[in-house]
Amino acid sequence: MTTPARRTPAAHRRHRFDLRSTAMFFVLLALVVCALGATVRMVAGAVERRPGWVCVLVVLGMAVCGGLGRRWRVGRAARRAAAALDEAAREAADALETPVIPQPRPAVEVTTDHDALTPDEFESAIAVLCERDGCSAVEVVGGAGDLGADVLAVTPDGRRIVVQCKRYDRSNRVGSQDLQRFGGTCFTVHEADVAVVVTTSEFTAPALEYADRCGIVCVDREALRTWSDGTGPLPWDAAPGGWIAGPGLAGAES
Repeated sequence: MTTPARRTPAAHRRHRFDLRSTAMFFVLLALVVCALGATVRMVAGAVERRPGWVCVLVVLGMAVCGGLGRRWRVGRAARRAAAALDEAAREAADALETPVIPQPRPAVEVTTDHDALTPDEFESAIAVLCERDGCSAVEVVGGAGDLGADVLAVTPDGRRIVVQCKRYDRSNRVGSQDLQRFGGTCFTVHEADVAVVVTTSEFTAPALEYADRCGIVCVDREALRTWSDGTGPLPWDAAPGGWIAGPGLAGAES
């Protein structure tokens, strides 16, 4: 029995020339060329007849392209902003979780040697005493045109206190004229709830009588010392018309 031999296919078979396919290709190519030519003629005619519409279409096309570009940039910026907000939220959460340790308030320096102070320094020292003992909104306002007010503050119970400071030598006592000038402005001009006169000296008897009638609190040298060292009463705790004074109140006006 004889086995028929198989034919070995050629490694590279040549395609036969197909006239029909070639003709169809050239027909399609001709149609594409004609369509492109017609489109070009139509665009040229439109430009010639209505150049404004063509410009509008061109501008619209550019706007669409620009809008797409901006949309992409806006999207990228939005992603960056979202990432920044997320980072800030994480930092805020970490800060809330971290306990805040209150810092101690610096100690207020209080001096008891008021005789060594200048008048301006004496006013500042009285302001420090007010702040030490719980007053708020403490302000030194003494100077030219102060109308008798050297220190303004608000007492711990919410009253407005107006203080006049008299840095006098011990031989120069505070007289009734000083009290009258202060009494004429402390309530009407400065609207004081508590009016106080503090001195490094003493008050004369007429000055104390005037203070009693007008409701001004007088703090003399000895009372100032006890106020400073914390052993005496506070000026704003005195009854209206009373005074906080030491024993050295020789009676006559000098």
